[in-house]
Amino acid sequence: MPHIHRTLCLIVSCVAFGSLTNVEAAARRPNIVLLFADDLGYGELGCQGNSQIPTPHIDSIAKNGIRFTAGYVTAPYCSASRAGLMSGRYQTRFGYEFNPIGADNENPNAGLPASQVTLARHLKNVGYTTALIGKWHLGGHAKFHPLRRGFDEFFGFTHEGHYFVQPPYKGVTTMLRRKTLPDGGQGRWIRKDGKLVYSTHMRSNEPAYDANNPLVRGSQPVNETAYLTDAFTREAVDFIDRNQTKPFFLYLAYNAVHSPLQGAEAYMKRFEHIEDVHRRIFAAMLANLDDSVGAVLEKLRKNGLEENTLVFFISDNGGPTRELTSSNLPLRGGKGDVYEGGIRIPFLMQWKGRLPAGKVYEKPVISLDVYATAAALAKAPIPKQRAIDGVDLLPHLLGKKEERPHEEMFWRLSKRTAIRVGDWKLLRNPRDGTGAEWQLYDLSKDTVEQTDLSQRQPEMKKQLLARWEQWNSEMIEPAWSRK
Repeated sequence: MPHIHRTLCLIVSCVAFGSLTNVEAAARRPNIVLLFADDLGYGELGCQGNSQIPTPHIDSIAKNGIRFTAGYVTAPYCSASRAGLMSGRYQTRFGYEFNPIGADNENPNAGLPASQVTLARHLKNVGYTTALIGKWHLGGHAKFHPLRRGFDEFFGFTHEGHYFVQPPYKGVTTMLRRKTLPDGGQGRWIRKDGKLVYSTHMRSNEPAYDANNPLVRGSQPVNETAYLTDAFTREAVDFIDRNQTKPFFLYLAYNAVHSPLQGAEAYMKRFEHIEDVHRRIFAAMLANLDDSVGAVLEKLRKNGLEENTLVFFISDNGGPTRELTSSNLPLRGGKGDVYEGGIRIPFLMQWKGRLPAGKVYEKPVISLDVYATAAALAKAPIPKQRAIDGVDLLPHLLGKKEERPHEEMFWRLSKRTAIRVGDWKLLRNPRDGTGAEWQLYDLSKDTVEQTDLSQRQPEMKKQLLARWEQWNSEMIEPAWSRK
């Protein structure tokens, strides 16, 4: 009996030791949290120079980590930008160029092709638990569903937008676009209680964001009563709690500050000093987003995961200023443009105890680098046959590499296109019948793109155009079009 007892104790001890070793090994594998804002302009964070709307929690990522002054995305609107982010490749390499909205979300050709291995799939293949909470916008057809693209969990929606609170919009102030006001006129109409505002400044009606676009858990519709930003935060905090003993990838893709404009009452009161209700609602939405980011960061701290978690914060494209008031200052242009204001975005990164705190990094980086950096961190090499365009940023940030992560960057959205080589940028940005000609800027002296040098520097223009044509020859035609 003593011998049997000793044997059983030894077995139990070995099992316990093995389990502990696995847990410790898992804890040593860094978690990756990608905080993704929607339509947030370059100039709207406190750390980016905005003093009107405090964003202390998002700013803390810059304070405790790195702020990139030249952080780019691969497209100036939602879906194509996300295709680049999730694949680590310029999306025009696989025919993803346009932005599905409305019914086009369910087009069987409008989605991230199955040939592209998402970051979630890549990390899941090496043992990470993966979750998408929030906005997908990479295909609303069943074959593109996040659960089929490497995510273990999904709580969110698949189309381009979603109401934060459903009609009758209780607990929020709502501002909606209308072609014509209830009195048949133009301008603004405000309900007597001030909680509903119609505006004709965009000359269009608010899109039917929620049509065939339910909020789902997994694949089953849910009846959510919380303000959507808060609901996403609740789900993210719960995911972190449930997975703190194993490595995880959390892609928290908020739909704030994307329209529709809906500000929760508590935040509207916080900004009641802002006279313009349009700007006040935007401020409420951004402050709500900031507090939500704070809750996620606090959960990482409380669970002892802060020093074992790499955190990114970026936006999907520049802000649509007329629609939201979202500022891209001091940059030119905004959402939909290949000027800097459309593609240069807030880009922050934190890994407490591993990366320098309070560092400002001025060399160009791009959202494609999230994939490469995460893969390197997870010790998940990328096969040569599916090489990506992103670069592992860690050696550059830790001083092991002094060169720029990227000497060249490329953008193409039909006739709107650009290339950056070093500090030179060649672009054409035709919109509303203007801007079809090539323009040349020296970003080292002219970040705001005010002085077109195409006539004064014909040789440089020629060189960049030749390089653009070479890049363009590597891309393929779009797999679908809204034409």
